Order: sequence, then C-alpha cells, then structure tokens
Amino acid sequence: MARTAMQAPTRVLPEAAAILNAMPHPVIMVDREMRIEYVNDSAEQFFAASAAVLLNHPLREVVAFGSPVLSLIEQVIEHGVSVNEYGVEIGTPKTGDRAVDIQVTPVSEYPGRVLLILQVRTMAHKMDRQLTHRSAARSVTGMAAILAHEIKNPLSGIRGAAQLLELNANTDDRTLTRLICDETDRICKLVDRMEVFSDERPVPREPVNIHVVLGHVKQLAETGFARGIKIHEEYDPSLPPVLGDKDQLIQVLLNLVKNAAEAIGEPEGEIVLTTAYRPGVRLSMPGSRDRVSLPLEICVIDDGPGVPADLLPHLFDPFVTTKSSGTGLGLALVAKIIGDHGGIVECESQPRRTVFRILLPMHTGDASPTAKL
Repeated sequence: MARTAMQAPTRVLPEAAAILNAMPHPVIMVDREMRIEYVNDSAEQFFAASAAVLLNHPLREVVAFGSPVLSLIEQVIEHGVSVNEYGVEIGTPKTGDRAVDIQVTPVSEYPGRVLLILQVRTMAHKMDRQLTHRSAARSVTGMAAILAHEIKNPLSGIRGAAQLLELNANTDDRTLTRLICDETDRICKLVDRMEVFSDERPVPREPVNIHVVLGHVKQLAETGFARGIKIHEEYDPSLPPVLGDKDQLIQVLLNLVKNAAEAIGEPEGEIVLTTAYRPGVRLSMPGSRDRVSLPLEICVIDDGPGVPADLLPHLFDPFVTTKSSGTGLGLALVAKIIGDHGGIVECESQPRRTVFRILLPMHTGDASPTAKL
C-alpha cells in the first residue's frame, strides 16, 4: 500500500512518507481545489480504497455531501491557520458515518497544500467526549435532591434527640452524644455540597479578566495551602475577557490549584499557571448543529507524581478521588461549573507533569464599565 501511495503527484519525500505510513491515524494532503495529492496507509484503510483510487480525485467525491471537513479546509486555505475540530461526523460511501477528531493545517513546505489528520474515535468517544464530564457531574443531580429530602430531614431529628439526651447524660455519655452531633453535621455538609449539582439555573455571565482571577487564586494559594511551593505564571497578555462568573471561576481554579499543591506534597515542587489563545478549538452543542468557539485556554500544571492511569478516564466522575479523605466531588463540581459556562475541562497526566486544561468561550461584545474586571 505504501508503494502505491507514493505514486501520488506530491513532493513528499520517501523518508517523510515512511513516517506518515507508520502513523495509526489517516493523513491526507489536498491542494487548493481539494484534490487529493497524498494519502498514507491508514487513510486507505479508513476510506476502504487504495491510493490508486483516491489520488487525483476531489475530496468531495470521497466524503459525504456537505461534510464539515470541506468548510474546514476552505477556512485553513483562506486564513492560513491550523484548525482543530472535535467529534466531526465523516460519511464515506463504503464505511458510512464515523466520528473523528480532525486537525487541518497548512503545509508551509508545499504552498497551497493542506494536511488533514484524522483521529478515529472509539464507540465511547462517539458519546462526545467533551460532554462526558458535564454529564457525569449532572448524574448526581437527582441523587442530591433525594438526599436533601430523605437524609437531611431525619438527620435533624437525630441531632435534636442527641442534644436532648446530652442534657441529662453523664460525662462518658456526653462524649457519645457529641460524636452523634458531629457526625450528623459532617453528613449534612456533604449533602450541602451535593445540592450544588441540582442547581440548574443559568450562570449570570459577564466579561471577566481571567488574569485577575488567576492572580487572586495565586495569592490565596501562596498564603495558605501552597505556602512554600513555587507558582509560576506564563500568560498571554493579549487574551480577551472570558464570558463567565468571576466567583465561580475563582472556585474552579482554586480547586485545581489546591489539588495540584496536594499532589506535589512537598515544597520543592512547582505549579505553573498558563493562558493562551487557541482559535481552532470548537465545541458541538447538544441538540444543535452549531459549533461554539472555545479559544481561551487556561492550564494548571504541576510536577507531582501524576494521576493513576486507571482513574484518569473517570477523574471528573462524582465520588472518584485519589485522596484517602476526599469526597470525590471537587472535580465533578469543576466539570459542572465549566460545563455551565459552555466550556470543557480535560486532564493529561504522566509522572512529573499533570495538566488540567480548561477551554472557554470569550466575551465578544464591548465590556461594560460595571463588568467584573
């Protein structure tokens, strides 16, 4: 197959072609007319057609009519900027519709050429990865409402009974009644935290300077739980405002920085806070064909031991935690808040480098004088 692919009228060097053919992801190069000039082995398998069939044919004949891939290529050709798209359905005559993540980028060495890299999603990913964390956070919504009614009310009675018993109890029994009160209070606090998930009211959003939020979080961390840990800042000063709620964004980033500090667990470690503008990232919204741009990237990076590989896919699920005394609601709440803001949160982890990445929409209107800056 590789030898057939090299018959394409491209200037791809044999060494480069060998590398591309070794990739597990389909790679296609097209010209300005979207005529296919190169495909690697994985692309042949993806389209269920040999390079001899694909080469020199317009991509429009290979993918379904109106495919979003075509508009992405046009966008890249026009602006000369790479674009990433998640969860795109690509229909082919032989294989039907499949969900893929796409990276479309101009090839500077070959003017007028555009390279497509497709990452085929598994069946689990077809559930739309960027919405999985959001759904996981909301899966406790009904549970929270039930707990509030079925647990908090009886707990109030138990606590009241314990207080009455305490009035006539001896010293030893008072210790037990105090224990009952303390434990009921602890359970009530846990239920209170879960009740946050049942709040489905729209988030009041205004333009927020994310660097002010990060500065506040850094100050809190350095004077409290992260005392002694180095916190570095790598910001894009030209970043436009975030469309969100300042207090909730502080809560999210404070949670992530606190988790990073606890993961490091020693003064020699460091946390890096970064911001960047990523114009190519867009999110598909449920129930709509529209795709929302998420160009604002905020990262919290630590050099701790990393997240265990078996926990990583479920990290934002409720009650999943790596802490012995944790409730597993912190990251689930982070996922809910970011989801309510129209964004996504992801985690990449390996030893000595764990990255929590938040992607958010930006404020597109004029910032008002009363905006939360």
